[in-house]
Amino acid sequence: MPELDTDIAPLSAEDAKLVTLARSARARTTALEGAAVRDGDGRTYAASTVGLPSLTLSALQLAVAQAVSAGATVIEAAAVVTEASTVDGEGYAAVRDLSADAPVHAAAPDGTVLGTLTGPVGA
Repeated sequence: MPELDTDIAPLSAEDAKLVTLARSARARTTALEGAAVRDGDGRTYAASTVGLPSLTLSALQLAVAQAVSAGATVIEAAAVVTEASTVDGEGYAAVRDLSADAPVHAAAPDGTVLGTLTGPVGA
């Protein structure tokens, strides 16, 4: 997975909204992570980490799955709110399944953007 690019410009209003949605999803369920994605039609999907005995999904995996189940074929951008220093690899790979170059922003729980991931999974 590529390194987090910490030298980024301020987020666009649309990408800042993704961070807000991801923070809300995380806070609503007191989950480890929250994530949000925007599809090619501008629709947004927010999710939090799921940890059940029979099912474990990262917040980003679930947000991508929600988008796909609603008919999305492209992800324009994504955001993950986490206490970790990077984005989980499986979630990042799920975004890359639909978009080779969508930015994936990582933010701290307070909404501070830590950096952005771009590029292929194996980079």
